[in-house]
Amino acid sequence: MKLGVFTTLLSDLPLEQACKYFHDLGIQMVEIGCGGYPGNAHADPDVLLHDEAAFAAFCDTLKKYDLEISALSCHGNPVHPNEETAKAYDETIRKTILLAEKLGLHQINTFSGCPGDHEGAKYPNWVTCPWPNDFTEILNWQWNEVLIPYWKDLVAFAKAHGVDKIALELHPGFCVYNTETLLRLREAVGPEIGANFDPSHLIWQGMDPVASIRKLGDAIFHFHAKDTKVDKYNTAVNGVLDTKPYGDEIHRSWIFRTIGYGNDASYWKDIISALRMVGYDYAISIEHEDSLMSKNEGLTKAVALLKEALVTESTGKMWWV
Repeated sequence: MKLGVFTTLLSDLPLEQACKYFHDLGIQMVEIGCGGYPGNAHADPDVLLHDEAAFAAFCDTLKKYDLEISALSCHGNPVHPNEETAKAYDETIRKTILLAEKLGLHQINTFSGCPGDHEGAKYPNWVTCPWPNDFTEILNWQWNEVLIPYWKDLVAFAKAHGVDKIALELHPGFCVYNTETLLRLREAVGPEIGANFDPSHLIWQGMDPVASIRKLGDAIFHFHAKDTKVDKYNTAVNGVLDTKPYGDEIHRSWIFRTIGYGNDASYWKDIISALRMVGYDYAISIEHEDSLMSKNEGLTKAVALLKEALVTESTGKMWWV
């Protein structure tokens, strides 16, 4: 396993400065945003696909600081009911795939997306219950008429350009948000669909990340190191479905935390061990979204915990038997 980071944390800095900062912390891999929600401050496909001098400078900067790219990220909603919005996200994903091909990478990270509830819808409709029956009908339409056909087409495009791993982040608000929905889309579309596994989105849903890791197995393509703290008092009153702003920490049912502040080091060591057991040996990419800590403090504390928790050497033979 290698220590990584999602570089959007330092989107306000040039790539050179961000890379030096990450290198000095001991980070080995970088996940870089190429558009959509993460933005493209450090890797704009419209530039890097067409400007060879800019592309060379980009590669040279990463090499200078001994950083590997774990994935290119382009999170968005390519099945949004607004056609212009959907087209923009789809184009971003396809350009990111082309950039991955140029860089010799085989994977990207994004979201599954969420359609509306009919052809003329204006906004996405995330269905969370089966009844009244309207909701089941909506869900069937979303999956069979929109989601599965879209991803079959996108995977075909990706494979044609050497990208055979599309890691979808399990995230509420999108059709793929838990273990079951990820596996459902993977079964319908193919093994090119996998997970960008982020425990923080599972914890507040009441899921156990270790159980999910064991179920997903080799369907895990990438990993986000981010924690969540569930407020037992607010949750006891209102449950975990919370629409209050992220900045209203004291009233929310849960908030994102840097790792070790939602759950302790032992919890994270269990997660790392589970990843090891299912054969995952790739990036542990820190995504710092802790509103109670500065960028520097949240990241450095996460790095310190992971340096202790990560398993980096091969096991060798069992010498005790």
